Amino acid sequence: MNLTGVLFFPVTPFTASGELAEDVLAEHIGRGLEHHPGAVFAACGTGEFPALSEAEHAAAVRVAVKTARGTVPVFAGAGGPLGAALAQAAAARDAGADGLLLMPPYLAKGTPEGFLAYVRAVAAILPTVIYQRGSVVPTPEQAVELARVPGVIGLKDGLGDIDLIQRTVLAVRREIGDDFLFFNGLPTAELTMGAYRGIGVELYSSAVFAFAPEIATAFLNGSDRLLTEFYEPLVRLRSKVPGYAVSLVKAGVRLGGLDAGPVRPPLVDAAPEDVAELARLIEHGRSL
Repeated sequence: MNLTGVLFFPVTPFTASGELAEDVLAEHIGRGLEHHPGAVFAACGTGEFPALSEAEHAAAVRVAVKTARGTVPVFAGAGGPLGAALAQAAAARDAGADGLLLMPPYLAKGTPEGFLAYVRAVAAILPTVIYQRGSVVPTPEQAVELARVPGVIGLKDGLGDIDLIQRTVLAVRREIGDDFLFFNGLPTAELTMGAYRGIGVELYSSAVFAFAPEIATAFLNGSDRLLTEFYEPLVRLRSKVPGYAVSLVKAGVRLGGLDAGPVRPPLVDAAPEDVAELARLIEHGRSL
């Protein structure tokens, strides 16, 4: 699967009473599609994957597929307990999704052989990108074995260990080939893309695309001032509170005039003063 450009990770909107707001999600994704992302990753980290029921997850993926109408690939989050991951993968397949972003199996940490079996079971359902973070930190040799699993098409790095990801990229491309996908999955990935491009990783997930796609697209086309005057201050703001990597994105969507509702526990909504700072940053980023 050939992915290019900015990868769009939409939020999952909720109503004031806490239900999934499918119509708002469709509008949110539709607005993003106007800026031509390389793919849509629904019900993933920015979409509060751990807070969704299986029914909500399935509904969010259906909305994403229906809204995209085949114009770009749609990936769905999957992971956690094996039974849940298999159910999420099957629901995504039935909805017409093109692939999965496989989150770590929370709490349980087995051997590399055990994780290989976990991946094999899920990747048999849909093409799968493995998310390297938390308990999932394969060695380059283990990454090669994972890349050999039928259906595994890529690795998203959420760790930020440049030495490890460089050795992993070299090992997988040597043993598997250049078609295997790698992308930078760190929060506010634009800040670190200079380092990732230096080791041959061009793809990245963009949280900013969810609330300011014109800024994210301008950065993709090259803007040093955006890096220093928008992204670096945004990362400082994001680092103030655990979970702001999602909460600020949802606040940004609301600032854009789309009521995406609150985040769900254990996340907390951004404080009013931080939302005001975000609004100032967005205005400045657009002026650049």
